[in-house]
Order: sequence, then structure tokens, then C-alpha cells
Amino acid sequence: MRITDTSDLWWKTAVFYNLNVETFMDWNDDGVGDLEGLGQRLDYLEELGVTCIWLAPFYPSPRQDNGYDISDYFGVNERNGHLGDFVEMVRTAHDRGMRVIIDLVVNHTSVEHPWFQQARSSKDNRYRDYYIWRDDKPEDGRANMFPDKEDGVWRYDEEAGQYYEHSFYRHQPDLNTANPEVREEIAKVIGFWLQLGIDGFRVDAVPFLIAADGRNEHDYLRALRGYVGRRSGTGMMLGEVNLPYEEQEAYFGDSGNELTMQFDFVANQRLYLALARQDATPLVEALAQRPDLATVNQWANFVRNHDELTLDQLTGEERDEVFDAFAPEESMRIHGRGIVRRLPPMLSNDPRSIKMVYSLIFSLPGAPVLYYGEEIGMAEHSTLRGRSSVRTPMQWSGEANGGFSHADADKLPLPLVEGGASPTHVSVSAQQHDPDSLLHFIRELIAAYRKSPEIGWGAFEILEQEHPCVLAHCLTSPNGQLVAMHNFADDARRVAIDLQDSEDITHVIDLLGNESVAFTAGPLEIDLPGYGYRWLRIVRTGEKRIL
Repeated sequence: MRITDTSDLWWKTAVFYNLNVETFMDWNDDGVGDLEGLGQRLDYLEELGVTCIWLAPFYPSPRQDNGYDISDYFGVNERNGHLGDFVEMVRTAHDRGMRVIIDLVVNHTSVEHPWFQQARSSKDNRYRDYYIWRDDKPEDGRANMFPDKEDGVWRYDEEAGQYYEHSFYRHQPDLNTANPEVREEIAKVIGFWLQLGIDGFRVDAVPFLIAADGRNEHDYLRALRGYVGRRSGTGMMLGEVNLPYEEQEAYFGDSGNELTMQFDFVANQRLYLALARQDATPLVEALAQRPDLATVNQWANFVRNHDELTLDQLTGEERDEVFDAFAPEESMRIHGRGIVRRLPPMLSNDPRSIKMVYSLIFSLPGAPVLYYGEEIGMAEHSTLRGRSSVRTPMQWSGEANGGFSHADADKLPLPLVEGGASPTHVSVSAQQHDPDSLLHFIRELIAAYRKSPEIGWGAFEILEQEHPCVLAHCLTSPNGQLVAMHNFADDARRVAIDLQDSEDITHVIDLLGNESVAFTAGPLEIDLPGYGYRWLRIVRTGEKRIL
């Protein structure tokens, strides 16, 4: 397939950046981040190299679950601005060459949503069947997604006189997505936001969205994807599906006609097991089992996100290894299966291992997803409990409130990180012009990624070599070949790999060091320091690449 036939598949080589408007930048100084503040920081994201902004929920909401408890799908939370601000922000982002996707959270609503308020008033109300009700509490043994907070998935509502289903928190009743009227409402939501100029959706908790009577209705997911395609020729759907590969593969659909992209939770969890062991083998084994995708699909690779680092796909013993290494205190854990920390403190703030991890994520086949603040090495708030610890305001400078807002500190959504990772020590302004900073390094990684289309398009191969602590892989496309090496151990290794048709190789270029690597026909030998990494462009006779 020629590139001219696939140039509209922008997500194949996108650089995603996830942020919450609430905690990114407060422009009117009321203490809460807003769309105008985001608009004022688009130049920063453009300079970083971001090509797609993913916005966490900004809809009207009681915000009992970080905005994922939605009370109106067609508006903007007044704390964050209004629809005019949103449209202006999207237009400006597009002018800067960045696309925008938003969260689609339609597996449940808030109890304050007008649909639920009307549904509970009478069994005869037309909105009653928008939710799932039972006269008697079912003894189906289903566990809630938050077993430390909820004792099941059924809650009795006094006004309704029935039990309603809630797979998540009790204030988030499940929508009955098998109901055709609910599906029509969801279609209106999708159409509305696409009409305002967005480029797609990050779809929340997809297995719950298409679950009906104990089965998954993939026909519905295909219909949603088809609708997005009809309303926007380049619209996409990035899905949250935390399942093993063999189950996850079905959510891409036949020939890629369901979700456009999916987060790779399997590789993410195996990455941390590999880091705990200083042995790349767990990640190598996972990547070897990754399903092949249709041309229109892509994997989303990530280090951390807005939730806990979930470890539910590891065995109990493996999970304990990761807990012992990166969350030794109980306060660092959540739900018995996850870690509520950011990466730098987990790696003892060692710049070598931190940079190695981000180099690896950007070099893996797929598209990288950054969570706001990762580019400067933000830490979690050590005394905030639960997911809030990794959702603190962006640290722009060493000024009061980290430059996020001029409001009184008690008006902020969450307090700023304290101690050695406070804005006094970790901020954009402190790193902006420091060539040795993490921010500068992430910029370099993004630049290298964006000039290496084989990462998004190429054939992936794990390269054999003798060191279990090293992951060596290559990506090959008609546009060229990239070899990447990453050392998970804290001591040096000399890595030798055999490259096919080595006699045709004319140059080996270190993309992160911007220098040539000595090479003669035969094995390629590279010295990797502890937690070392290399991106090597392999140039062969007759290729027309700019070196």
C-alpha cells in the first residue's frame, strides 16, 4: 500500500499528550484550570512535539470521580469555561498542527444526570430503561471495579424502589447500552463533538460499554466506529481495554473495523516487572505475543496514566515483586492490584533509568502517549490518597502554586507536590533551557520518533543477542530500518547483533547522539552503559534518506 493511500491514518505516527483541563493551567485565577489556560499553553505543546492532545472529561459533573461522572454530555463544566472557549482552543490547536481527541464516557452517567433523575421517578418514565434495574438484588457474584470502595454492583434506590446496576462507583449508574434509544443518544453525543471539530475519542472502559446480558456486542462497537467514520473521514477511537492479548484482539474487529487504537496494558505491566528484575525477558515475551494488526490499527504505548499503575494481568507473585520494588508502603497501593505513583520516584529519581524507559516507549512499534508532567519528571503527592496523588496541578515554574494559578492555594483542585519534587525543584521553566534536563531529552525523543516513520508503520522483530537484560529490536519499512537497544541492568553490556544483508549497509547513524557509528560488514557491536539505550538508523545502498 502506497503512503498516498494511507496518509489520512494520522494516528499511526502520532504523539499523544493526555491532560486534564482542571489541573493544567488556570488563566482567570479562580484556582481551577480552564480552556483559556490550555489555549495559552498550546505553543508549549507544539514546541514539545505533541501532535494530538487527549483531553480528560471537562463536561458538567459533580466531579466525584475526576469528571468521569457526567451530568451533561453536551456542555463544558462552567469551572473550565464554555463551548466558545472549547471551539477556540480546538481551532488554535489545529492551527498549530495538533489534533484533539476527548474522552467518551458512555458506559455510565452521574446520578445527577437528568436521565437518571427522571428514570428513578417512575417505572413508566421513558428514561427508566436507560438504566438497568432489578426488583431483587441479583446474586450474580459480580465484583465491582473498586472492591475497596463498593461491596458489589447493585444499589437500592429508595425513590425508584428498585436496585440499579453500577459497575463502578454507586454514584455512576450503568447505562443500558443495549437499549436502541440509549444508542441513539450516544450517537448524538458523538456527532455533536465531531461537529465542533474534534478528531476522535478516547473510549472509556470499552468492555463495559458493549456488555449486554453477559455477552459483548461487537456489532455495536463496529456501528460506533462506522458512525465516527461517516461523520469524520479521519476520526478515530482509542479504546481502554485492559485484557489479555487473546481477548483484546477482538476489540480491533475484523480487518480493523472496531477500535482504531488500543492501549497496550499487557506490555505496560510486563515493563514494570522487567524493571523490577533488571531483566528484559518479561517484556520481550509479551511483545513476542502481541497480535499483528490491520494497517488501519495501532497500539498506544504508555508509561503512566491518570489512574493507578494496574498490575492485574500479572500473577500474584509477579505483582508482589513489582510492589516490593516500586511500592513498598501500603499507602502507595490501591485496590490491591495497582500503584498510585509516578515513574521518577519509583526509579529512585535515577536519570539513567528514567530516560531509558522513555526511550524504550518511544521506540516500540506504535504511538507514544505522554501523561502531563511526565516530560519534566513530576512526582506523585506523597500524602494524597488514591488516584489523586498522580493528578496534581502542572508545575510550570518555581513561583507560588507552581505557576499554575495566582489564586489562594486552598482554591486549587488539589495541592501541589511537596518536598524534593515540588515546583521549586521540578518545573517547566527550570528545564526549558537546560540541555541536560528531562524536558530537553523528551523533546529529542519526540523529534527522533517523528522522523522515524518505520516505528509506526514498519515490521517489528526482536533481535537475538546474549544478554537477558537487554531488549534489542528493529523496525523495517520501505522507508528504512531502525534498530533500538535498551539495557535494563545497572551495569554495562556489549551487545552484538546480526543484521540481514550487512554488506549492503553504508551508514549506521545514532539518532539520539547525531553521530555515525563505526561499522564493517558482520555483526553490529554496541557498548551499552548501565540503563543505556541507542536508536540506530541503518542506511543501505540506494536509499534516499536524509542523514
